[in-house]
Amino acid sequence: MLPIGDIRATLARLPIDPGRIARSAARRAELSTSLARYIRAFVAMMIGLTLGFIASAWSLGSGHGFGALHVGPWTAWPQTGGAEIDPYARAALARSGEAPLGRDQGLAFLATADSSGAPLDGRCDYRILSPVPAARFWTLSLLTPGGYPPPNPIGRHVFTSSEILRREGGGFEIVIARDAKSGNWLSPGDAGRFTLMLRLYETPLDLDAAHPASTFPQIIRQTCS
Repeated sequence: MLPIGDIRATLARLPIDPGRIARSAARRAELSTSLARYIRAFVAMMIGLTLGFIASAWSLGSGHGFGALHVGPWTAWPQTGGAEIDPYARAALARSGEAPLGRDQGLAFLATADSSGAPLDGRCDYRILSPVPAARFWTLSLLTPGGYPPPNPIGRHVFTSSEILRREGGGFEIVIARDAKSGNWLSPGDAGRFTLMLRLYETPLDLDAAHPASTFPQIIRQTCS
């Protein structure tokens, strides 16, 4: 075995190229920078894909896409029935098989909560109070969250503007309750959560104007079992 001194002397006599060392360090720095750039691009791509999936899932879950019109507890998607329908709404309609109203035919408004913002619950009684926006004809339906009429003892799920019982002056009140009520009564049956759909046919409603909640039916929760 060579003495330590001889090893050091041998190493000292080896040719050392400072330029080569500098080029090697620069190459390593360049590789490190490129790797960091690729990592940042990959992370940005994954974030974009994740946000896209979330937006798609939310939109398909809502069933109507973007461009919602909110008035109190009621929400409509005017673009759904027009040529400017967005791809998310188109995909949701293809999945559900729903045929939306054309914009020249009317608008469909949905409510999944009462006027205080609490979710509609089949264990509670509700009063739905006029008015309804101007329309040639309207219907108000009680549906499951999936959009189907819930089974109930009276077999009725909808009232129309032509058959509803009105007070003097034209006002009306609809009661939603499991137990039978006099007047305009709808039963949610054994449904837990439910949805209300208000369809306005041939309505002059201005989509670009702000509409106060008082121009739409109020949904007032009463007692809950």
